[in-house]
Amino acid sequence: MKNFIKATVLLLFVAIFPKVNAQQSHPLDPLTYKEYWKVLETLRKAGHLNDSTGFSMINLIEPDKYKVWNWKAGEKLPRQAYATVHHNGKFYRAEVDLTNEKELAFIELKGIQATWLGSEFSSMIDKVLKHPDFVKGLKARGYDDFTYLDCFIGPRANFGEEQYKGKRVGICSCTDSRYVKNNWVRGIEGLDALIDLNTGEVLTVVDEGAVPMATVNADYDNLPAESLRKVPGPFMVSQPNGPGFTIDGYVIEWQKWKFHVRPDHRVGLIISMVTYKDDDQVRPVMYQGSLSEIFVPYMDESFGWMARNFIDAGEYTAGGLIKPLFPGQDAPHYAHYMDGTFSNDKGRPLPVSDLVAIFERESGDPSWRHNGNAGQESRVKRDLVVRVAAVLGNYDYIFDWVFQQDGSIKVLAGATGIAEAKVVKQKDATEASNDPDDKYGRFVDPNIVAVNHDHYFSYRIDLDVDGPVNQLELSRLQRKMLPEGHPRRSIWVNNPKIAEREADVKLNIDLNKPTLWRVLSTTKRNKVGYPTSYQLMPGKTANTLLSEDDYPRMRVGFINHHLWATPYSPKELYAAGDFPTLSTPGMGLPEWTSANRSIDKKDIVLWYTIGMHHMVRAEDWPVMPVLWHSFEIRPFDYFDQNPALDLPE
Repeated sequence: MKNFIKATVLLLFVAIFPKVNAQQSHPLDPLTYKEYWKVLETLRKAGHLNDSTGFSMINLIEPDKYKVWNWKAGEKLPRQAYATVHHNGKFYRAEVDLTNEKELAFIELKGIQATWLGSEFSSMIDKVLKHPDFVKGLKARGYDDFTYLDCFIGPRANFGEEQYKGKRVGICSCTDSRYVKNNWVRGIEGLDALIDLNTGEVLTVVDEGAVPMATVNADYDNLPAESLRKVPGPFMVSQPNGPGFTIDGYVIEWQKWKFHVRPDHRVGLIISMVTYKDDDQVRPVMYQGSLSEIFVPYMDESFGWMARNFIDAGEYTAGGLIKPLFPGQDAPHYAHYMDGTFSNDKGRPLPVSDLVAIFERESGDPSWRHNGNAGQESRVKRDLVVRVAAVLGNYDYIFDWVFQQDGSIKVLAGATGIAEAKVVKQKDATEASNDPDDKYGRFVDPNIVAVNHDHYFSYRIDLDVDGPVNQLELSRLQRKMLPEGHPRRSIWVNNPKIAEREADVKLNIDLNKPTLWRVLSTTKRNKVGYPTSYQLMPGKTANTLLSEDDYPRMRVGFINHHLWATPYSPKELYAAGDFPTLSTPGMGLPEWTSANRSIDKKDIVLWYTIGMHHMVRAEDWPVMPVLWHSFEIRPFDYFDQNPALDLPE
């Protein structure tokens, strides 16, 4: 009966919100299934496609931003796509006119390494398992039969070694997967092979000494039924009149908000053309917001672990960054689930179900309240959540954009999944040792140490506050000493500064020098005369502890600062550069901002970095509770008063 009721609810919801139509109608809509094939057919006819051609990605080339803002339904804007192509041993950027099925460009990409293909993660395993030095290392660890070994070849972090310059260097390591689902506790430690995927050569095998295989089982779904906690009764959410939002293609309207949603191969989700209806006026807030890059460096000096400096969104997006959500588990069963299409190694389109969840929620919190002489009033807070989830090896990430009734947007990144761990000789923390095995992490199981690491999330935020021409004000809160004889000795005041150039906005949070980051309109003021603005308000974050001359830090310079600002450019989308695989230092934000361009009274893009140091605790094992970090994009003098005053009782 319960399943019947659930199925009936879902059928009713599908009747209200059928799956998104595959026909493109908005200039920012994702590529359709047919458009992927147009790219392939165009390249085939141009002689740029054969049996061995691979594709890191096929994606939309967005039309001109200002034409998109002015676009009206029914108007035609150019439909174009680009592809990162592996062809005849070289890398190319292809551009295709989808309307006329015409090749616009096929340009060789020199001096870069394109994003790994899905097939490359396993392409040379057979050769590694036949290499005498690797075989010797496996036999020293008791492996004469390799049947149950699972091996993986990922891009190795670039450390600037001359002998590897220009090579497509991967690092191969293996696990023993017998009898366990969670094979992160069965790593064959201290044995790694470096390979060159361009030549098919095993470059070197490094054996740092055998470590006995751990015998623990860390499967997280094997609890006996009788040990599962009893949850007292179901928690039901009912929307008898249907959801409070509407969807037209990929455009969502909810209360006073309107915006466009696009699943994206590389960054997961792009929110575009965000407006807020203020009385009868539709006002622009943000042209585009998205994740830009993820960087996860591990803090272990051994050969195999020092290479684990993952630039996830740029290196590990074969098949698309985000993966299907589990309806009713990753998001409410009553959510609207949006499908998408990504390309595989051959460039062929692969439909993916349930990529984006869109749902309303009430947490039981008030939007505002007061109990006093002016009256006893309170209003219930309701949010609209847009959610996606990425799976990157051991880690899962949940990314939320939460639209709020007071004109704010909260952006959250949640980390969950399995903390990456190494097998060690020492059993646990009680064993005395002059060189303890947990010096770079913490014991989470016998003979298992979860390694210390960081997570950095870079977000690209293109605010257009009442139009694209804005200023960035740094509202610096500073102490002011009061005159002798005054009962108070000090207060704080605002000492604002307009950021004029990019160098003014390479900023880090300093609690001793509090500063509000506000994007101001140059064309509109509120009723008391202040320029309308939106503030980027940070949440909890961290500074990097890597030294300035550490090569991983040099390759992902965006982690040097919490906030950057650049003038808008459609070619500047990814904080660590377009091609971070085996990249050299300085790409992305450090390179762009070295010109120190003007950002005063310009179309400004903000880049915000969330940082988190993860010293793994026992409670993060064997699967980690979701750890959330966030920031908020909130109105500051954008409205004349609290925009949520009109919420009903």
